[in-house]
Amino acid sequence: MATPTVQHGSVVAINYTLTDVNGKVLDSSSGSPLEYLQGHHNIIPGLESELEGLVVGAHKQVVVQPKDGYGELMPDMRFSLPLAEFGGQTPQAGMMVQLETPTGMIMARILGVEGEQVKLDGNHPLAGQVLNFDVEIMTIRPATSEELSHGHPHGPNGHHH
Repeated sequence: MATPTVQHGSVVAINYTLTDVNGKVLDSSSGSPLEYLQGHHNIIPGLESELEGLVVGAHKQVVVQPKDGYGELMPDMRFSLPLAEFGGQTPQAGMMVQLETPTGMIMARILGVEGEQVKLDGNHPLAGQVLNFDVEIMTIRPATSEELSHGHPHGPNGHHH
């Protein structure tokens, strides 16, 4: 029987630690592996492509440039809204808010309040950053037909959304 490899349509569980260029830990699976469906854009493209072909137990250091991660910082995604739009709430710097735009819903981080204006940033918090991943492949299995049709893995007891 062939050794399973990370390939399109496989459900892969990884342990990872994500650090910035200065070595600061930004995120980690903390020993609770992240499961994703390879080839279905469940994780950032720069990481997904680098895991292709690996086997269980493989360790890999992956450096992901902004264009293959959360994108470049886009200055036009920084904007202001009138404080009155927040319905009497007191926006705090760092809070995330969901906003409806002409093209759909976006998440934005509140940068602060200046007078009657709330400054917001619609960029992903990791946009513009080089990301360093330390990854270990924990498990690989074929996806079920339901997982393939839904485009993501389901938990051990079936469907979880």
